[in-house]
Amino acid sequence: METEKEKELLQLKEVTIRFAGDSGDGMQLTGTQFSETTAWVGNDLNTLPDYPAEIRAPAGTIYGVSGFQLHFSSEDIHTPGDQPDVLVAMNPAALKKNLPELKKGGMIIVNSNSFDIKNLNLAHYESNPLEDGSLNGYQVYEVPISSLTANALEGVKLSPKEVSRAKNFFALGLMYWLFNRPIDNTVEWIHEKFAKNPEYVEGNEKALRAGYNYGEMTELFTARYTVEPAKLPKGIYKSISGNEATALGFLAASVKSGLPLFLGSYPITPASEIIQYLSSYKNFGVKTFQAEDEIAGITTAIGASFAGNLAITSTSGPGLALKTEAIGLAIMTELPLVVIDVQRGGPSTGLPTKTEQADLLQAVCGRNGEAPVAVLAAATPSDCFNMAIEASRIAIKYMTPVILLTDGYIANGSEPWKIPHVNELPEIPVKFRTEKEGFYSYLRDENLARPWAIPGTPNLEHRIGGLEKSDVYGNVSYDPDNHHKMVTLRAKKIKNIENDIPPLEVEGEESGELLVLGWGGTYGAIKEAVNKALTQGYKVSQAHFKYLNPFPKNTEQVLKKFKKILIPEINLGQLARLIKSEYLIDVQQFNVVRGLPLRVADIVDQIIKTLGGNNGK
Repeated sequence: METEKEKELLQLKEVTIRFAGDSGDGMQLTGTQFSETTAWVGNDLNTLPDYPAEIRAPAGTIYGVSGFQLHFSSEDIHTPGDQPDVLVAMNPAALKKNLPELKKGGMIIVNSNSFDIKNLNLAHYESNPLEDGSLNGYQVYEVPISSLTANALEGVKLSPKEVSRAKNFFALGLMYWLFNRPIDNTVEWIHEKFAKNPEYVEGNEKALRAGYNYGEMTELFTARYTVEPAKLPKGIYKSISGNEATALGFLAASVKSGLPLFLGSYPITPASEIIQYLSSYKNFGVKTFQAEDEIAGITTAIGASFAGNLAITSTSGPGLALKTEAIGLAIMTELPLVVIDVQRGGPSTGLPTKTEQADLLQAVCGRNGEAPVAVLAAATPSDCFNMAIEASRIAIKYMTPVILLTDGYIANGSEPWKIPHVNELPEIPVKFRTEKEGFYSYLRDENLARPWAIPGTPNLEHRIGGLEKSDVYGNVSYDPDNHHKMVTLRAKKIKNIENDIPPLEVEGEESGELLVLGWGGTYGAIKEAVNKALTQGYKVSQAHFKYLNPFPKNTEQVLKKFKKILIPEINLGQLARLIKSEYLIDVQQFNVVRGLPLRVADIVDQIIKTLGGNNGK
């Protein structure tokens, strides 16, 4: 029998792995643990959790398949990978759903115990794919994970069901061995997580070690693989998801502004984790309020803003629609407020666990009357931290609601984040009005922001509400000319933000044949596609919006330096519509709305097509 030392250790630059199984098989936990360990090893990484939409679909069905994709590398990467190199399938449904995405010649590791008549029928297989030749061309490794786990846990005081649930740790241990990852971090996590249940600690650790040892002792695998650490800038790193980064960003904004943080929200996928994360920071004075509905969530935040808090509310597309009237109230009262929209597939209930970019027009235009707000978008999971701080700064400085757009992919996905020192973060000045002399509730400063006077401040009594206000004085006004003036002032205030945000930067040549223009969570896919096209000799540059209303001041100047502009979006052309209407510039669109991130290869093909296949050679 081969020993570990005799097995060849092959070095790879990058690997994409997808764990897939029933929603009760612990695939999210398995993928997260593999990701945490991979981050600890020092690889650059990017992840894509894929949750089933049903809360609990029937076990063994395709609708109940849960997946977790991880792309890790010894070099700088920006996406979770187009197609996995390795598929770990815990049952036939997981294999059937994910096989079309696997690279040709890729590796398949299956739990062969699950390929019985019942599970094959549930997955609508007419014959066993492990026997009928349909997997020819792939590297297939049949591992009886369930029975090996049961053997390893013999004598442990766990029920048969609990033993079965430990099979994900066996699979994780096997993958740690196969890709030369240490198991120590996960062992430590098991001891912390299940400290109150010693039998769970024993069972899960035994399953993990059994999987690792199986890889070492079996003759099934003739080689194992290693990916060297990436050369990242020096610092302290943490693997962080977009939702966690968003929560920490608002916490940092609270500290830098000196304002107490209030989140009024209603749970909605995929934004719910933001309130969950923030609820654990009560020691920072954070107040989280789970309201009875979306409208109550935002109106409590408006009340908290009126009372002098850094007020935020989190939601997804359907919830943003419900919050629309209250956003108008915040616009009329001119109070600082940040609305986080973690975009998902729509319309209506749509695709609750999938990603999309289709709320841009709703964010920019989706209110009654002339009701402009600032709109920002995060580009990566870790960028959610920076943009949460920036959204807070703009909301406070300009006394306005700000909508911060993320999406399901970057919210649930993760990447290494270099933890900044608090002194590196920008200060957020806050000016509460306290003096009586010259106070009027709608008197404006140089930014056209009205004063922020906290209720209870002596001699600064004033009224706010949803009815139109008179200029300067803030009384209810139905005067036509005053209404025109106030509408214009509110629009100009938002327009003025362009003087306070960074210019649009071009990555690559600042003029030329083609600019690939994007926004939000498509950044990574576009960047890797542009880099691949450049290596093939194509002349192409990239620019990416984080500020969508107003656009950066130099936007038109940048766009007019390129002969062609290509805009890839996970919608049917919403940024393209805004660009064409704002600047009267023709653009090429690439729109794919599959509930998944854009594929790098598809964008590369579109770049080549847009350039007519001419790479200048």
